[in-house]
Amino acid sequence: MSGTQPLSFFESVEKSFDKAAQFTHWNPGVLEQIKACNAVYRMRFPVKMDDGRIEVIEAYRVQHSHHKLPCKGGIRFAAEVNQDEVMALASLMTYKCAIVNVPFGGGKGGIKVNPKKYSSFELEKITRRYTAELVKKNFIGPGIDVPAPDYGTGEKEMAWILDTYASIHAGEVDAMACVTGKPVSQGGVRGRKEATGLGVFFGIREVCHIPELMEKVGLTPGVEGKRVVVQGLGNVGYHSAYFFSKAGAKIIGLAEYEGSIYNEDGLDIDAVVEHRKATGSILNFPGAKNFAKNIDALEMDCDILIPAALEQVITGENAPRVKARIIGEAANGPLTPEADEIFIQKGTLVIPDMYLNAGGVTVSYFEWLKNLSHVRYGRMEKRFTENLNTHILTQMEELTGKQVTQKEKTLIMHGPDEIDLVHSGLEETMITATQEVMQVWRDNPNIPDMRTAAYVVAINKVATSYAELGIFP
Repeated sequence: MSGTQPLSFFESVEKSFDKAAQFTHWNPGVLEQIKACNAVYRMRFPVKMDDGRIEVIEAYRVQHSHHKLPCKGGIRFAAEVNQDEVMALASLMTYKCAIVNVPFGGGKGGIKVNPKKYSSFELEKITRRYTAELVKKNFIGPGIDVPAPDYGTGEKEMAWILDTYASIHAGEVDAMACVTGKPVSQGGVRGRKEATGLGVFFGIREVCHIPELMEKVGLTPGVEGKRVVVQGLGNVGYHSAYFFSKAGAKIIGLAEYEGSIYNEDGLDIDAVVEHRKATGSILNFPGAKNFAKNIDALEMDCDILIPAALEQVITGENAPRVKARIIGEAANGPLTPEADEIFIQKGTLVIPDMYLNAGGVTVSYFEWLKNLSHVRYGRMEKRFTENLNTHILTQMEELTGKQVTQKEKTLIMHGPDEIDLVHSGLEETMITATQEVMQVWRDNPNIPDMRTAAYVVAINKVATSYAELGIFP
């Protein structure tokens, strides 16, 4: 890449789109419409800080596609936020929602602040003012645009957004559906916190069960015993590592901004988290080897590498040194197009972000539906299912004369709670999406990689929506 200007994040997304578009039959004008960001709202507003000074905050909300409404996408708080990044992330949301059959258009928001440098009260004022600005321009609402957490935000910020929106729209019965990722007490859904990491696990697990793919990368089917490295120990990285560890994989490497650690025999993810809370760093974890830079984790010898931090961490420069057989993109855009080409040549399997990290938006969809229906999942059927299963089990024991153990009885009689239904729905979504992408890849041997196949799936679904609306012939 020497002498060539590197592509921006949005340009990288567009390049991947163009690469896939040649494998579709749609009119070039249709493809241009799908690729374009429909609405970009850049705002600046003043907020009074705790020390009395006035700070002008820069923020964005992008609605990439209106082929389905509402638009959907997280809001990130980061000092690096810029319009290009938010446009790229909004674009990925459109394609992501299409692949996992969630009926939203893509959106994204960002506020250019480092949340660690502000007090909780200052962040609340910034969040509430941002929400008020979105309301002014009709950029938020249950049927218009529904934000969610992203990098640097969580349940607390979503609760502030809901409270601000509801105070402006007093009496709106569906106001709770204006934002997702809320605390359960404020209309959130159980299972949302771990959703993205669990979705990453379900997606990679399904890929690992495809014999021909495992044969290509020289691995045996299944995730048990696989050596996994995770970059980023935030919500997504932690839960990805947790569920892989629970399934019998070995977490041999972990990376955070202060450095990375490695142990071929495996790391206890919860023990590492506790060590970091106690010392402020994952470094010097007992029994693990330190690496000075977190980027070193990307080059560790492993079976599965999960970049779960920020975008464009694997580039044309360091991709040749990456030794992983499978890369699961838990973060948004962690690989550049140049890295993609290198991995195609190396035979490394890249499972793309645009569907792999869709667990968050999938469970956000479940939360949105819950808010619109005003009924908690499982409330209507839990007791009925338990009573029915108890009756069936009793009849079976009487007819066969055999007694079921208490452990099995508890499992069989259990009626689904909200979290059971959410996890089940997420698992079904990720398995179905993986199979759809794989089918497109199998049907067209000229498609070079899984990312391109995923884009083809997304383009076809979005274009079909436009065609069915009568917008395009």
